[in-house]
Amino acid sequence: MTAEGQVAGMRRKMWIVTALALATTMGTVALAAETANEQVPVASASAVTAQAAQAGSITGVVMGSDDSVYQGAVVMLEPLKRSATTNEMGSFKFDAVPAGHYTLTITAPGFKTAHQAVTLSVGEPLALPGILLEIAEETTQVLVTPDEREIATEEVHAEEHQRVFGVIPNFYVVYDRNAPPLTTREKYDLAWKSIIDPFDFIGTGAVAGVQQATNTFSGYGQGAVGYADRFGADLGDNVIGTFLGGAVFPSMFHQDPRYLVLGSGTIRHRILYALANAVICRGDNGKWQFNYSGVLGSLAAAGISNFYYPAVNRDGASLTFENFGIGLGASAVTNIFQEFLVRKLTPHAHPQTDTP
Repeated sequence: MTAEGQVAGMRRKMWIVTALALATTMGTVALAAETANEQVPVASASAVTAQAAQAGSITGVVMGSDDSVYQGAVVMLEPLKRSATTNEMGSFKFDAVPAGHYTLTITAPGFKTAHQAVTLSVGEPLALPGILLEIAEETTQVLVTPDEREIATEEVHAEEHQRVFGVIPNFYVVYDRNAPPLTTREKYDLAWKSIIDPFDFIGTGAVAGVQQATNTFSGYGQGAVGYADRFGADLGDNVIGTFLGGAVFPSMFHQDPRYLVLGSGTIRHRILYALANAVICRGDNGKWQFNYSGVLGSLAAAGISNFYYPAVNRDGASLTFENFGIGLGASAVTNIFQEFLVRKLTPHAHPQTDTP
């Protein structure tokens, strides 16, 4: 064989060896890759199996206030944000729960929200005893408004403490032009408390002193006896007038004996209102009407006074109507003072209100 043939033969052998080496290397790499691919799922399956082995479950029963099972309660598993609804047996269940600390929150209509802390161990099921729901307390806002009787009673109580300058009683005035009507008992109570008030005796004594000084009703004479007679007559006028005009006739005619202060409007309107109230009043039915109670009470008191005034000073109907006229005028003037001035002079006076 020539030298050239030997060289060519060597070259072919080298190519064959190189090709065999390359093929062997590629086969090894492919086999390694295939082996690696086969091992990955085996490792993943092992991890899942291990994780499943560590998870557990939580079961429980929700019960109502009467110890019966409650269907439809919503149970939240925090912090996993998982929820379950109780079935007809009142039970719930959470599967595949990792070990750890959790809080169950149970809600149901008409019941308070219940919370229960639980701890789940590795791979163990947790069965909870019955979870009892408490009935929710209903909160109802009730607006309580006093009725007419309560308002009337409160106003009468306030009137019985009204005193001008803190001394002079001012019981027959109410600072509420829509004041509820008085009951018959309240009318008599107000009249009684008015006539037994100590200041009324002092005021009567002062009037009797002026009459003594001016020798009014001269038939009584002078001295202690004359003063006592005048005092007794004036006291009788006061008692009879108050009872007849403030209790007896108002109860018979169903009228309010008090002056209901207007408290607002023009001066002219308030003056006319005050003057008119000397002869008109509000009925227990809320309507304005002729003041039969006040007028008849004044006339009756004036007529009765003829029986105990001195004979020399009696003038029959003339004296009766004279006293009636004086009383009517005094009532009108007093109403004007009540409307504009008296409340300002009355400490702790009841505030002006207008009951709807």
